[in-house]
Amino acid sequence: MTSNKEPDRDPGRRRVVVIGGGMAGARLVQQLTALGGGAPAGGTDVTVIGEEPHGPYNRVLLADVLAGRYGPEVITLPAPGASVRHLTGVRAVRIDRDARLVLCDDGQSVPYDSLVLATGSNPVLPPLRGLFEPDGRDLPAGVHPFRTLDDCRALAEAVRPGVRAVVIGGGLLGVSAARALARCGAQVVLAQQGEHLMERQLDADASGLLRGHLEALGVEVHTECRVRGLRTRSVTRDDGSSAREVTAVELADGFRLDAEIVVLACGVRPRTGLALAAGLKVARGIVVDDELRTGDPRVHAIGDCAEHDGTVYGLAGAAQEQADVLAGVLAGAAGGPAPRYRGTRALTRLSLPAWSGPPPAGGGGNGAAATGRTVPVPVPADDGDLSALRPEPRPVTAGATTATTAAGDAAATALAAVPGSGTTGPAADGSGAGAAAGPLDLAAFGETTPAPGDDVIHLSDATRGAYRKVVVRGDRLVGGILLGDLGTVGALARTWEGDEPLPSAPLLHLLTHDGGC
Repeated sequence: MTSNKEPDRDPGRRRVVVIGGGMAGARLVQQLTALGGGAPAGGTDVTVIGEEPHGPYNRVLLADVLAGRYGPEVITLPAPGASVRHLTGVRAVRIDRDARLVLCDDGQSVPYDSLVLATGSNPVLPPLRGLFEPDGRDLPAGVHPFRTLDDCRALAEAVRPGVRAVVIGGGLLGVSAARALARCGAQVVLAQQGEHLMERQLDADASGLLRGHLEALGVEVHTECRVRGLRTRSVTRDDGSSAREVTAVELADGFRLDAEIVVLACGVRPRTGLALAAGLKVARGIVVDDELRTGDPRVHAIGDCAEHDGTVYGLAGAAQEQADVLAGVLAGAAGGPAPRYRGTRALTRLSLPAWSGPPPAGGGGNGAAATGRTVPVPVPADDGDLSALRPEPRPVTAGATTATTAAGDAAATALAAVPGSGTTGPAADGSGAGAAAGPLDLAAFGETTPAPGDDVIHLSDATRGAYRKVVVRGDRLVGGILLGDLGTVGALARTWEGDEPLPSAPLLHLLTHDGGC
């Protein structure tokens, strides 16, 4: 634990205390320092209270650290300068708003004039049988959340070639974790309760291509797959004490997945306990206004813990924008109104580099024979057709791609040749796996499910694992999904973020490499 002694205070300087040493807090301190020309702006003394023993780091890249693509030092963010007091390995346990004090677990009381809550979020621990003992709070050995650098290091120590791993959750984090574990040589099963992977960002067609990419790397993907509980056994540690370790994951249909490692990637929940105990308004997150201020004008909140205008973003981009605005608020406006936060138009992007490791475990197929695990065989309730469990991209005519407009009108489909597309037809199994062993990039933004009357421009090339879809409402771009070649993402994202009228060129030109510009 690092604890720096509080410097002698100039009564004329304002004390800003930031609870949270993650990306949001680090960005705020960085911006305050930049506005002050190397020291915190506005005549302020800044103290950062960080619960983790490390300095700030880029949480977005944890899966790349697990996969061995980067070392932990690569994702480290710039540390606060000497002008900032930084308490690492210290946990804030209570806020005394009357005395304007933050009480810490090491006995310190840190006074503030302005307080910023950047407490982030906790991983969701699903209500699974066997996850906890009746009166216990310890996870079984082998069960890992995947949220912090310590979580990443624990997983890296546990994974080895051939180890059986089950990832519960098929969102952005679960997909990233499954691929990273496969790259480490693990035999991976990804269990997703929803109908398709990354259902918050992707539609079924784009998700089908993503699924093909994972399966080509040996990851078994099971959608519409509800996990009921864990099986564990008692083991004796080296010191003679007893512990539980995971042996299998039980599904709701009674089937079992043998497992030595289980990764919980079931989403996150804002950390609001400090705010709630201090009497601040909390809904899903800590409620803030356009100045990122809570009901107490001395207390602000940013990042994953904050709720603005009914939205908890939980995204790095939103946290950075909030930190930038709050830095301006705390520093004071120079001859103008204080900055305001109006919300974030967030773009989700995932980059999966080309496979450069050993041949994937399971050989890219179902993997049952290679892994020896008990593989569930879902039994449909109606006619026994299993095709819905493995969504496939729609067929593409050779030398052409598909452009679909007027959402909801199945008849409004036309084939439109795209110069240079190189399309030669779908893979034999329709999975797009022929391109899946290479890199895969995807981006999603805005409203990707069209409303009645919206126009949809939709191009897909299953052979190359490419998929593009944008949703247009009137003369505005309201959302899109791009998977594969992201040559158009920059221009499209700028058009969407700026809420600009679309060019008068045909809508299909939105998806050419110049973004229609």
